[in-house]
This record gives sequence, C-alpha cells and structure tokens, in this order.
Amino acid sequence: MHLAALLVGLIACAGIIALGIRFVLQPRQATLDFGVAADNLRALTEIKGARDITSGVVLLVVLASAGRVTFGWALVAAAITPTADALIVLTNGGKPSTALGIHGLTAALLIAAGLVLALS
Repeated sequence: MHLAALLVGLIACAGIIALGIRFVLQPRQATLDFGVAADNLRALTEIKGARDITSGVVLLVVLASAGRVTFGWALVAAAITPTADALIVLTNGGKPSTALGIHGLTAALLIAAGLVLALS
C-alpha cells in the first residue's frame, strides 16, 4: 500500500512539473485547457495567488514534519520560483530593478537561509 501511494505521489509530482512546463512553452493553450480565457487577468492572478499560498504551506509542512535540515533543502529548491519570476520580469519588459531587487533578492535569501539550515 505504501509503495502504491509513493508511486501515485511521484507520478503526481511529474505531472505537475509537466503542466508547469506546458504553461511556459504553450501558455495560451495551457490556459485555455486549464479552463479560463488566456486574456483573463483576474483568473491568471488568482492562479498565481493559489500557487504562492500552496508553496508557502508546503514549506511549513516540510518544516513541521521533517525538521530544519529538510526544510533548508526545501527552501533552496523553492528558490526556483523567484528565480523564474526574475527571468519572467526581465524577458517581458519589466524593470531590472524589480527583477533583481524583489525576485532576485528573494531567491538569494531562500538559498542563503536554506543552506545555513541544511548544512548545519
């Protein structure tokens, strides 16, 4: 039973990653397939909001269930999000100061704090 649950969990992880890649490579079709119009700004911001809330909750669950070392590594992995956000800002006409000052700084802080926790 545990093996089956682990397999389902791993398949879900792979599926989530694949869906994320699809949103990057085929944003219009992925958004339509998600169920909202590709130009519906409110829906897109709600999607991002739900993902950000989930990201924070997952990190807190990791801390509560697995301890600070695993939490540290999870923080390092979570730095993918603000790093990608910085690249999105830079490649879509946003201000470099926003990309680096908000998103880049967030990624750097996650990595620094994560490494301190993971390696101590």
